[in-house]
Amino acid sequence: MEQTLRGEPASIGWRVRALVAGYSLSAYGNFLNLIALSLFTYQVVGTALGLGAVMALRLFSGVLAGLGAGAITTALGRRTVMIGADLAQAVAMTVLALSARDPSLVLLLGAVVVLGAGNTLFTVALRSAVPVIVGHDQRTRANGMLVTARSFATVLGYASAAGIIAVGGYGLAFAVNGATFVVSAGAVLALRPRTDVEAESDAGATADAARGESAPGRPPGALSWRPAAGIPALLLGMLLLRGVDAFASSSHNVALPIVADLRFPDNPALFMTQFWVAWAVGTSLSHQLLSRFRGERVYGARVFALGTGVMSISFALAFTGLPVPALIVAALVAGLADGCTEIVYVSRLQAVPERERGRLFGLSASAETAGFSVGMLGAAAALEGLPAFTVVAAFHGTALCGALALALYVALRRHDALRPHHQPS
Repeated sequence: MEQTLRGEPASIGWRVRALVAGYSLSAYGNFLNLIALSLFTYQVVGTALGLGAVMALRLFSGVLAGLGAGAITTALGRRTVMIGADLAQAVAMTVLALSARDPSLVLLLGAVVVLGAGNTLFTVALRSAVPVIVGHDQRTRANGMLVTARSFATVLGYASAAGIIAVGGYGLAFAVNGATFVVSAGAVLALRPRTDVEAESDAGATADAARGESAPGRPPGALSWRPAAGIPALLLGMLLLRGVDAFASSSHNVALPIVADLRFPDNPALFMTQFWVAWAVGTSLSHQLLSRFRGERVYGARVFALGTGVMSISFALAFTGLPVPALIVAALVAGLADGCTEIVYVSRLQAVPERERGRLFGLSASAETAGFSVGMLGAAAALEGLPAFTVVAAFHGTALCGALALALYVALRRHDALRPHHQPS
């Protein structure tokens, strides 16, 4: 039986739950930081262009980290990367907290690079380690726990940012964020989860890869001038659709504050809180939905494409001017589909052999970060002259088209596989 934390059998025990709790706390700090750091950056640089440039630097450092994440996690070990990424971000936030009253652009830029790269490296190391920590049979359940934890951390981070800044300024917000990274690193250090294996020996990954979707053998963590070299077409299609999904999702993140201010000028924060809480509830229900219908099985590209399409339609509907109750339902369905697609997608990437897992998750992180950053710039520019619904519908329409293309490709592959092949006489 596969081992988990220091010899425990594969299960979702209290130690795994403690690891998820530490992750959720650092995720809370990340989303608190998104608000605080954006406002602080604008105060330091003084222009919208400067703010955009600093945020772009953070995203760009994440893209570069993703491209090298496979080699780094292989060379250092996933647990070491997780602890190092958390501690590096804790140091960066401590420096910003101490210098908040007399801000320095150089320190800000350095911290932004550390945050962008550190977040990507931690995420890649954690996601690729899940099958080792809990076993392949339990990875879908563990992914559901991680998605749920991050969803509520998102809402709490956004909701508490204004209050923390009001009480103690940016210094307190950065200090709180730094403390969450220390707790997360401490949890990984104390629990010492087994995150790496010497060689791929687990039947779960072999069975999942037997469908012809696994990447061919490469030296562990090897870099290539073609990062996507050797990835099967179906898996590459899922990676690309994930990037397009991030591109589309950037539109509602940019448009939501604008719509909130237009529809509820007296209390836009309440409107946004209702939206994100409904979304978070939906994501928390996603694992229960998947487990009810198909248990702990690995889900494929067809379900991933379906979920992406439902999510895109739901987010577009949320910006049609619906009454608040209907809007909450649309946000809940969007969250449900969002959670399902993430669990399905992450579980599928975790099914590849051990030696390829870090590289694929690194490429995925780069694709998602690049898609979101390009989308943020494009959506912000488009919203200067177009209604919010038009922009959100256009962006999510791109993801819907990508989902339909992937679903069609899956259907054609299935048709070809079922068609009888006659040998010549």
